[in-house]
Amino acid sequence: MARAEPDRRACGDAVETAALGFLEAKGLRLLARNASTRGGELDLVMAEGGSVVFVEVRYRGSAAFGGGAASVDAGKRRRLVRAAQVWLLRHPRHAEAPCRFDVVAASGDPAAPAFDWLRDAFRADDC
Repeated sequence: MARAEPDRRACGDAVETAALGFLEAKGLRLLARNASTRGGELDLVMAEGGSVVFVEVRYRGSAAFGGGAASVDAGKRRRLVRAAQVWLLRHPRHAEAPCRFDVVAASGDPAAPAFDWLRDAFRADDC
């Protein structure tokens, strides 16, 4: 069982790297990756135009238990909002920029995943 965790992490890292490339190809620019705060972790913090985009990357090899987007429940959204607030406090030059929360749901082969990009998937005031 100890072997499954490194494989899972490697898979997650590969999918996250692929998602980063996907978003960069769409014109977004990386500000931070795996930004840890006391309240949680932000997978990707990107810039698009003058906006800061907090991106949650979710991979599911199978939709048997719901797709990746479905796994971003109310509790996860609250943790992401809190982590984003802390990130903005630590990076005050971005604090006045418009912000949004996107979800990139990845599926299929982790070496070449398919992406479903949900722009503005939720808002901070929804949480």
